[in-house]
Amino acid sequence: QVHLVESGGGLVQAGGSLRLSCAASGSIVKNSIMGWYRQAPGKQRELVASVTSGGQTNYADYVKGRFTIFRDNAKNTVYLQMCGLSAEDTAVYYCNVWWVTNYWGQGTQVTVSS
Repeated sequence: QVHLVESGGGLVQAGGSLRLSCAASGSIVKNSIMGWYRQAPGKQRELVASVTSGGQTNYADYVKGRFTIFRDNAKNTVYLQMCGLSAEDTAVYYCNVWWVTNYWGQGTQVTVSS
């Protein structure tokens, strides 16, 4: 069983920064791929970034150069540092852990005002 607790969302002005955190519990987490997805109103959930247990990262094109994903394996925590935010980044951000199957957090709202 995997339990995910997200934090760090909120309201920020365009051009600003936010850091999301996701603390995961469960024995499989240390071997898993951890990531962040987002879902804007009326749109499908989409991958933002992911990181393997070995530190390999993958980013959606629209966040490259602005967002950074990293994890602390000792704490089973994954972070998403977001810079240069724009209104298009407004969405609910979901933490994800993948090991054989997907596990999801409850989501945290990020709102960017223009």
